[in-house]
Amino acid sequence: MTNEKPYRPNVGIALFNADGRVLVGHRFKGDGPEVILPGLDWQMPQGGVDEGENLRDAAMRELWEETSVVSADYLGETDWLTYEFPPYDGPQTHRLAKFRGQRQKWFALRFTGKDDEIDPLTPRNGQPAEFDAWRWERLDRVADIVVPFRREVYRAVAEQFAPFAN
Repeated sequence: MTNEKPYRPNVGIALFNADGRVLVGHRFKGDGPEVILPGLDWQMPQGGVDEGENLRDAAMRELWEETSVVSADYLGETDWLTYEFPPYDGPQTHRLAKFRGQRQKWFALRFTGKDDEIDPLTPRNGQPAEFDAWRWERLDRVADIVVPFRREVYRAVAEQFAPFAN
């Protein structure tokens, strides 16, 4: 049986600090198809692309919505990557229930601000906060702290963005 649902267009952000580590947020919501698992509840910022929105603009908007960061310079981007959501039997009214997974373009950005710019708890753009904590992490370790269905994408991102981690 094939899944007829489309992939949701999405951008992901690998925000590198001066030490070559990336920003990860601790998810505190475990609702719907993107359910989180204890101990595997960290991820890099990511989010949906609005109809007709430029992908780089979407990445900067999502970064700001989820972390308040605006001080970032473009380094590079991946080709499109996809992952499937795990089976979901919850309410079909959930905003992600109409999708089979996500089709993502990842952006590598260099953080040019100071750590006190990072604030994941304040809602922005009418979007609820997704992270209750954040930290800098080695890029090659991030796949080990995300939910299993995202791991292959995170490994591909780590491989492609490895030059920015130095």
